[in-house]
Amino acid sequence: MQASKYYNSELNQLSGYPFLISERDACGVGFITRINHPPSHDIVKQALNALKCMEHRGGCSADRVSGDGAGIMTQIPWKILSNYLPNNYNNYINKIGVAMLFMPSESIKPIQQIIEWVIDLHDFHFLSWRTVPVDDSVLGIQAKTNQPIVMQFFVQSKYLSDDQLEQALFSARKKIEKLVAQTDLNFNKEFYFCSFSSRLIVYKGMVRSEVLDKYYLDLSDLNYESNFAMYHRRFSTNTMPKWPLAQPMRFMAHNGEINTLLGNLNWMQAKESLFAQSYPQEVFNVLKPITNSENSDSANLDSVLELLIQSGKSPQEALMILIPEAYNKQPELNKFPEITDFYEYYNSLQEPWDGPALVVFSDGKIVGATLDRNGLRPARYIITKNGFISLSSEIGVIDKNIGEIMHKGRLGPGQMLCVDMINHLILDNWTVKQAIANQFPYKKWIITYQKSLLKEDYLENSIIDALKMMRLHTAFGYTNEDVELVIEHMASSAKEPTFCMGDDIPLAVLSEKPHLLYDFFKQRFAQVTNPAIDPLRESLVMSLTTYLGPKSNFLNPTDYMARSIKLDSPILNEKEILKLGQYGFSVAVINTFFEQDIKNINFVKRIEEICQETVEYINKGSEIIILSDRVEVLNENKAFIPPLLIVGAVHHYLISQQLRHKVSIVVETAQCWSTHHFACLIGYGASAICPYMAFLTVRQWWHNPRTQKLMLNDKLPQMDLQQAQDNYRVAIETGLLKILSKMGISLLSSYHGAQIFEILGLGKDIVNLAFKGTASCLDGITINELALSTVNNYNNIMSLKVKAPKKLPNLGYVQYRPSAEYHVNNPEMSKTLHKAVRNQDFNLYDKYKNLLQDRPPTNLRDLVEYVSQRKAIPIDQVESVECIIRRFCTGGMSLGALSRETHETLAIAMNRIGGKSNSGEGGEDPTRFSPIIDIDSSGISKSFSHLKGLKNNDIASSAIKQIASGRFGVTPEYLINAQQLEIKIAQGAKPGEGGQLPGKKVSPYIAKLRNCKPGVTLISPPPHHDIYSIEDLAQLIFDLHQINPQAKVSVKLVAEIGIGTIAAGVAKANADIIQISGHDGGTGASPLSSIKHAGCPWELGLSEVHKTLVENQLRNRVILRVDGGLRTGKDIVLAALMGAEEFGFGTVAMIATGCIMARICHTNNCPVGVATQRQDLRKRYPGIPADLVNFFIFIAQEVRTILSSLGYSSLGDIIGRNELIKYTNKKLNKTDNLNLATLLNAPVYNYSINSDIAVHGNGQVLDDILLSDPVILNAIENQQDIIKQVNIVNTDRTVGARISGFIAKKYGNNGFGGNLQLNFKGVAGQSFGAFILKGMHLSLTGEANDYVGKGMNGGEIIISPSVSELSSTKQQVIIGNTCLYGATGGYLFVNGQAGERFAVRNSLAQAVVEGVGDHSCEYMTGGIVVVLGKAGRNISAGMTGGLAYFLDEDDDLNLKVNNQIVKFQKIITKEGEKQLKNLIELYEIKTKSLKAQQILQNWSIFLPMFWQIVPPSENSTPLTSVACSSYQAIIN
Repeated sequence: MQASKYYNSELNQLSGYPFLISERDACGVGFITRINHPPSHDIVKQALNALKCMEHRGGCSADRVSGDGAGIMTQIPWKILSNYLPNNYNNYINKIGVAMLFMPSESIKPIQQIIEWVIDLHDFHFLSWRTVPVDDSVLGIQAKTNQPIVMQFFVQSKYLSDDQLEQALFSARKKIEKLVAQTDLNFNKEFYFCSFSSRLIVYKGMVRSEVLDKYYLDLSDLNYESNFAMYHRRFSTNTMPKWPLAQPMRFMAHNGEINTLLGNLNWMQAKESLFAQSYPQEVFNVLKPITNSENSDSANLDSVLELLIQSGKSPQEALMILIPEAYNKQPELNKFPEITDFYEYYNSLQEPWDGPALVVFSDGKIVGATLDRNGLRPARYIITKNGFISLSSEIGVIDKNIGEIMHKGRLGPGQMLCVDMINHLILDNWTVKQAIANQFPYKKWIITYQKSLLKEDYLENSIIDALKMMRLHTAFGYTNEDVELVIEHMASSAKEPTFCMGDDIPLAVLSEKPHLLYDFFKQRFAQVTNPAIDPLRESLVMSLTTYLGPKSNFLNPTDYMARSIKLDSPILNEKEILKLGQYGFSVAVINTFFEQDIKNINFVKRIEEICQETVEYINKGSEIIILSDRVEVLNENKAFIPPLLIVGAVHHYLISQQLRHKVSIVVETAQCWSTHHFACLIGYGASAICPYMAFLTVRQWWHNPRTQKLMLNDKLPQMDLQQAQDNYRVAIETGLLKILSKMGISLLSSYHGAQIFEILGLGKDIVNLAFKGTASCLDGITINELALSTVNNYNNIMSLKVKAPKKLPNLGYVQYRPSAEYHVNNPEMSKTLHKAVRNQDFNLYDKYKNLLQDRPPTNLRDLVEYVSQRKAIPIDQVESVECIIRRFCTGGMSLGALSRETHETLAIAMNRIGGKSNSGEGGEDPTRFSPIIDIDSSGISKSFSHLKGLKNNDIASSAIKQIASGRFGVTPEYLINAQQLEIKIAQGAKPGEGGQLPGKKVSPYIAKLRNCKPGVTLISPPPHHDIYSIEDLAQLIFDLHQINPQAKVSVKLVAEIGIGTIAAGVAKANADIIQISGHDGGTGASPLSSIKHAGCPWELGLSEVHKTLVENQLRNRVILRVDGGLRTGKDIVLAALMGAEEFGFGTVAMIATGCIMARICHTNNCPVGVATQRQDLRKRYPGIPADLVNFFIFIAQEVRTILSSLGYSSLGDIIGRNELIKYTNKKLNKTDNLNLATLLNAPVYNYSINSDIAVHGNGQVLDDILLSDPVILNAIENQQDIIKQVNIVNTDRTVGARISGFIAKKYGNNGFGGNLQLNFKGVAGQSFGAFILKGMHLSLTGEANDYVGKGMNGGEIIISPSVSELSSTKQQVIIGNTCLYGATGGYLFVNGQAGERFAVRNSLAQAVVEGVGDHSCEYMTGGIVVVLGKAGRNISAGMTGGLAYFLDEDDDLNLKVNNQIVKFQKIITKEGEKQLKNLIELYEIKTKSLKAQQILQNWSIFLPMFWQIVPPSENSTPLTSVACSSYQAIIN
């Protein structure tokens, strides 16, 4: 990892591992080989050309020349190295090893001496050194600054060859690395082995693809021959060059990110003593540590892969263990039960390295690739008749004249493809996996040794009296809200509670109220570099399975290693935890109570004792340790250690003692009831949890007469006591899946111990004790302060000795209550603001401002103040109000979440002042894109009669149009009418999750704008379909710059640790604006745990982003915008000092226009018409544009006053002037140890006003060439018909979008009357036909990559293979993943197969395709999809509209349909048959498909093989229902 010098020093203070937050990447990868042919230079040349064709998938540093990294792995090119080898080297070539090294530019000699000494020590004969010839004139400035000396050396073994030689070279290399690491620190970081092997060699560096062979002169040598080549182009989100991070690594090239890295590193450290059993002690001492927290995720995965390979496993077996497929719900595996057994066996021994990944690998004998369980990376391959096999991230990267193509395919989720280069065999997925799975009798081993935990009934009648219950609740920190809003809600509905309007209470460390330890932890989430995944619609890849029992050394698998207890869920009830000892495992229970003492010494002492006790129990044979705070009677002289603290402490202590693998930790605790609590405990090492008090609380609630009465009156669902407790458990399990998924993690076993949290407000002593490796950038509460608060909170039971109050205290953490926890959005503040803006009263605004500034510390910015050495200046020397308010924006609030009145009022107000409103993700009515000119003297318009206070030429169009994961209303006309286009990666109130709009808010008007069905709940997918990596985000940015080259593209991120490196990647991806949102942003509807426990303050995010961009020389490329709880001019000034140039207002803008913070947005019952679609309530809407205008004028006036006092004449003068901020030393209730250094220390930055920088462009693109053709321009101008032939290659991306934007600007979506017939030949790049509209006809002979037809609105796209390939199209994949995503109209006809996620969120397009991967028709809301071939799993998940027809020749479709919402039936009406047949006939005419011809010629045979997929909204139509049909039923 190479972060900036400053940033590294900061990271060292975070108690976190640097790589986890400062180095991420994504890339393009591939391999090419040829069977039955000798090595050749042609292979190398083809690989280098492929690399150049994927340059757009890589990134460049700030100098725009230094690449983020490119490299190639090949066989050793013996011919070009012959001068450095003995004359007769061919006779013992299998005994020679070649090392490829990066050496520091100084101190080469001492390193050479170390190397030669170690080589001699390992009984090798050292042959020679070679300095690799390079041309460094092709390097960029940054790459050249860090350029190493590239050298090779050669060794020969007397006796060893093949695998034994490889193992000896591995051992020698590790010894050399260890010795060099112990030398002078000034150069050891620059020393690196690219490879050391008798088979392989790696050439790589911080270069762009096109100059790799110019830099390394060897690669251009015709004598450089290989029979395979593996290549990689890197896009890093950290731009400071470091040569070793380029790829390939030593055995693999990795496109993706390991989300579970910290857990994987911890567990690998814990298992090192196990692996030592496979090696002599002195050898293994050299090999460890196996992993290194300083290295990247790819480097660590490569290190583990290397260990497994050098221990005798094949690369493909090793990767099946480390990156297993989702085997539980895979119909295809029904034919291969032995493969399932293999996965099941290793699942209990090795937690998966989980995350999106395409891994290309080779050990010199095998070359291959495997894809992660979600299929979230593209992998296309071709096989030619003359023996070439090529696999890469994109199709079209290999010379089209390579040979006649025999097969085109793709890797699906979890699949693998290998080429055996020794035996010249191509091994498909099942062949590879069967061979590996049949090596041992895994089934027999599992049956013999693995036990499954039997589900037990819940307790029935263990209720207790009210006083005792109150004392227990009080002792363990429950409040009334925890019981009523959380636990009782889960028990009644089996769902987490939903809330709205964000989190506006103080951070736990700032709060004056007591908080549980869990509240200091913020869940981390995926954004940009890796995707969140979908627990709702794609749960088939997810699992909560966990295992209890010791782990064993799986390097040498044996039968007894299967010994474990398998749990389907980590949640145990009281009976289940009691029976753990009945499964043949030794169980020990340790109570976590301690004796109170005045100085709280016993608190820490008891933690140490428990850690020692676990070791003693382990040494006596215990295999499961239960940490329990269950007691029969609460002792007032004792207290308990918070369960999270003791779990983390024991977990890390056992790791340090190399005993962690011998035992599972189970927690039996009263202090665990919300999903966040469970996630924390599991994340810090607990394998299972029994929340006995939560279950008791459910039982008490069920037995309450009030509950029984509500059930009797149907106010609550009818349920028995067993069902109530199970509901609670189900709600927790569903919530856990949600928490895993927002970080892109599929398996609880990978989340276990992964510590995927950020700490806000705990000191280093606590972190080092129990949470080692977790970032804690604020420092904070010490162990003594925590002990004191723990004891004080427990001692609240003293006040409950005699009589219990009726209810637990309500501290108002969720809902505002007088005298409870402070809420920023309180009634007094709202009312004061309403009066101020309605009366244009600056004095009232002053009162409003003072209410906010005199509040208790709530946000981090409340602890700092601005200072200046300058003298104050007259206010008339400060820039005008008009200049300041141009920097203001409103938050992304959708039309649907908000009423039409609110949404349009916000837009009109912002347009009046020259600011920008944000559409949110719901689309906009095109009538808003033109000025309103029919306004009478009372400010009323006939065309906008629902609005008040209008002025002539008001415009209701939002300047910022949002593109979110749901793609609602995203049409060419929408996009072209934007000044800015915002890509919503994450939302402050629920990062890592998609939006949701309750069905009762989907009125006919909203449904029309969103192309969906009225009354049907709309849930947006998490942001992973076309923004699941940095290179795919770069592609979406490219798409948007294509269709609207005048609009700036912004990317909305949410603050979390590591956001600086993410922002660096976004800047390099060509974004114009980066928006940093705080955790306290509002929302229309979100799970309560997400609102409370995900995301961080914008102050931390903004500071980190600004610093990182400055230090990486990227700051002037982008505008920084911030939002999240901004309410006053002081907030604006502080944000500017931290680096912000623009400022977003969400909740407070709604309050200014009438919101009264009723906090019932999700119910559709907003009493003042702000957030409802009910017509009766909308009529109550009080707001007018002038109210918001007045508010922003007040803010700007306050900003001017502050600038005047500081002696600065404009906001631009203070942007990034971090030295003007100082800590105010406010007294906090909980600690005096908070450290705000991260906000106060920033590099010097001279802001040159770059907010007027030109929109970033895409350079010259194919659409520009087409639009420069007078014939095409004339056809558009005069709405004529033309036909044009065009050649296309994979670097021609988003073809058609710019032409579409040009037409939409002139004619809107549907006004163009001409026909542009563009016939393309070749291989289309990503996003072919994106956003095209009516009148555009794109025909492609060839094939295309991902995102074909993305957002298409009309016209047609026809893709067919060349005539020579037509006969075998049923086997050919000719388009990529996520095609037709968010389409709103048009036709797509594909004479071949598509990849994963076909027609996701299609709302009106009609498509025919001859095969699809997993997750087709997901989230569809309209349109028609016909599939005439094989389909993957999870069809129609979340589909709420439209119809799909699937041809089921194998009679297995019923196993693949997700029937949560849809039903599937045969074609039962004449109308349905006619629709299907007409579409296939049209498809056959357009594509000449042989399959379509066969179906039509044998219609009576094929019709019964079709299934019709029908969502509820389409149930009662002639197409799907005999009752609605005009004909008699079709009898099949």
